[in-house]
Formats: sequence, C-alpha cells, structure tokens
Amino acid sequence: MPEQPEPQQEAHDPQGIDLARSLAGRLKGMKGRPARPGRVVRRKRSTGGTTEPRVSGARPDDRDPQLLNDTIGRLLRDQGWEVDVAVHGVMARWPAIVGPEVAQHCVPERYADTELTVRTDSTAWATQVRMLAPDLVRRLNAELGDGTVTRVIVIGPNAPTWRKGPRTVRGGRGPRDTYG
Repeated sequence: MPEQPEPQQEAHDPQGIDLARSLAGRLKGMKGRPARPGRVVRRKRSTGGTTEPRVSGARPDDRDPQLLNDTIGRLLRDQGWEVDVAVHGVMARWPAIVGPEVAQHCVPERYADTELTVRTDSTAWATQVRMLAPDLVRRLNAELGDGTVTRVIVIGPNAPTWRKGPRTVRGGRGPRDTYG
C-alpha cells in the first residue's frame, strides 16, 4: 500500500493580515454602517410623534432583568395589596405570634377596616382573649406596622339558636316561658 503524502500546512501569518482583509471585505458588502460594538440600539414605540433611538448602556435600566422579590414588591405596592398580604401572612403564622396554647383555642377569621375578628372555641377562652386583646394588638402592629390593627373583636363559639326548630313558640318569648 503506497503511503499517502502528509497534507501541507499553510504558513501561519503571525499578524493576521489575511483574516483582517477577509473581514473587511465582508463588511464592505453590508448595507449601512454597523452599530458601535457593545451597544444595542433599540427604537422606542411610536407615540404619535417621531421615534427616537434608545441606547442600552452599561448602567442599570428598567429593561434589565429584575429580581423576582423586587418585582413582586413593586406589584404589591402599585396595587395597594401590601397590608392584605401582610395580614394573611400573620394569619398563617398565628401560632408563632400568639403562642401554641392560645392558638389551639382561637383562630383569626377575618380582617377588615383595621379590625381583626378572632373566634374562640369556648366562652372561657373568649374572655381570656378579650383580656389579652391590647397585648395582641401591640404584637400584631409590631409585625405589620403601626396602626394596621386597631381593635381585636373576639367571638365565642356558635351557640344554639331557639328561633328555629321544635322548641320555637310563636309570639312568645320562646322556651324561657316554660322554665318556671
């Protein structure tokens, strides 16, 4: 088998003049002038007038990628949802704020107009939470910001009603009439 001749390597041009000439030839064929290297030219949307070029530079810009936390914070501020989200966060952390024993016997039900409504599972705990209400308002305002909660409304357990059912008396005072 005859040996194949080794391919000849071209002589290396240490200054790269051939490469520069080929690039220059390609650029001559392009229409218009290329933008300056490192800068991107973008056009603003037309607002009825003329469109002006907007140049993106090295400085921070609104068009740069943003952190998710900053973007969500700006959305909450713009929509006015900050207080509502903070209050719902407190409701989720209720046991950590009031303590595990109190949290077993009362739960926050609703927040409206700076008033927090709390439901307890017994009348004894309703009385206890009413006594703790000023301290609870202080803790909640420390978590949410001053003036966010001005009052805690405590509701006891749901009691049976005598207005409907087999023991209802029309026109009278109800079952109390039969007790003596």
